[in-house]
Amino acid sequence: MTFEEFERRAGEMFDEIPAEMRHNVEYLVVAEEALPHPTIPDVYTLGECATGELDVGMDAPDSVRSGVHLYYGSFAKLAELDEEFDWEEELWETITHEIRHHRESTAGEDDLEDTDYAEDENFKRREGQPFDPLFYRVGEEVAEGAWEVDGDLFVECTMDAAEFARTDPISVMIGEEEVMVPRPAQQGDIHYVYLDGLHDEAGGDVTLVLIRRRGTWESLRSAFSRKETEFIESTVDYSDGSANPK
Repeated sequence: MTFEEFERRAGEMFDEIPAEMRHNVEYLVVAEEALPHPTIPDVYTLGECATGELDVGMDAPDSVRSGVHLYYGSFAKLAELDEEFDWEEELWETITHEIRHHRESTAGEDDLEDTDYAEDENFKRREGQPFDPLFYRVGEEVAEGAWEVDGDLFVECTMDAAEFARTDPISVMIGEEEVMVPRPAQQGDIHYVYLDGLHDEAGGDVTLVLIRRRGTWESLRSAFSRKETEFIESTVDYSDGSANPK
């Protein structure tokens, strides 16, 4: 899609949204440049919702004007990386996402900021970069102890050292299905067990997150020793219908 086509379709989509549904987002600006993520490679900002002053020094509500800013170059970069990139779908999703972001921000809600954070951390995880191991907790909670982030499912299981030692296999519910996961060789403080070949209803990856529960004395001892959290990752392969640790 050329820049001219992109700019025209963006304007048409923006105009399709009734003014009352835009929540005071009044204008749309399309820039030709790309806006790369400051720290994560191959990640680009597609759009932003900006609020600015119409008249400097005026405090009246009418003096504040909000608008969606789109970056054509970012869309083009992602299209180069993904041969199935859908320009129309991504354009519509970006415009509506930024309008919703503005609405939640002005209402004091943080849902979209949490979503953006979780998706950034999940991208780092997929790319083998350091990430916050509990990022998924700000994702969408789809069941008790289960969260979805960008199509991937994270199911949490908490047990102390004694429970871990006597539990093999570990039973975990994936939707309506009970899955038996062989106990890993090590517990750690937070242990990601990737269940390869096992997909949730949305078709994403499934990860069992084992959290070590500490007693009061053990927690105090760990705090005083300033011991770093022990984070472990392992994989169980379900692709052939059985559970094979890797």
